[in-house]
Amino acid sequence: MYEFLEQNSIYVVMLIVLMIWAGVFVYLFRIDRSVKELEK
Repeated sequence: MYEFLEQNSIYVVMLIVLMIWAGVFVYLFRIDRSVKELEK
């Protein structure tokens, strides 16, 4: 397992960054939905 992480560390970093961006987009989508509810 450690050998895989050492050889492919760029993929691990890219996966973590992708998960962070996905979380940000989900958070913004939920905020947008709640703001639209408040506007009604």
